[in-house]
Amino acid sequence: LSVLQLDAHADTREEYEGSAYNHACVMARVRENCGIVQVGIRSMDAAEAAGIRRSRIHYAHEIGDIGELAESVLERLGDQVYITVDLDVFDPAEMPSTGTPEPGGMRYRQVVDLLREICRWRQVVGFDVVELMPSESNRAPDFLAARLAYQVMAYMLAFAED
Repeated sequence: LSVLQLDAHADTREEYEGSAYNHACVMARVRENCGIVQVGIRSMDAAEAAGIRRSRIHYAHEIGDIGELAESVLERLGDQVYITVDLDVFDPAEMPSTGTPEPGGMRYRQVVDLLREICRWRQVVGFDVVELMPSESNRAPDFLAARLAYQVMAYMLAFAED
């Protein structure tokens, strides 16, 4: 099993606010148990930077051609993949309804195209979509999150082996 993390934040701190199980530490705990690949990262603590495995991270500012990105990500993933999508991976222009927005994020089509290729070439055993912070004044991000979850499920079914 390997984990594909789409997120603005590395979340690889060894501890945060006195806990090794804080949300800022989740990927540090995951990589203790399996391989990880991180995509869309554009924010991390200085202490995290020292522990980053450069071959397993794709910073948002480096993302160009999605086909090349997918190829690179697929090379680093195992056969079975769990996908975690933190909605702050998106640029705040498309997803303002998240608790920790970071400028310079990915676009919806980039994320969906990447996820399609992951589902096509790997067995996706599960996924989550986290950090939606709904706003009464703007419901569009709610639909983006729902559509993203629907799209991943559709890809998983479309590419599932019989």
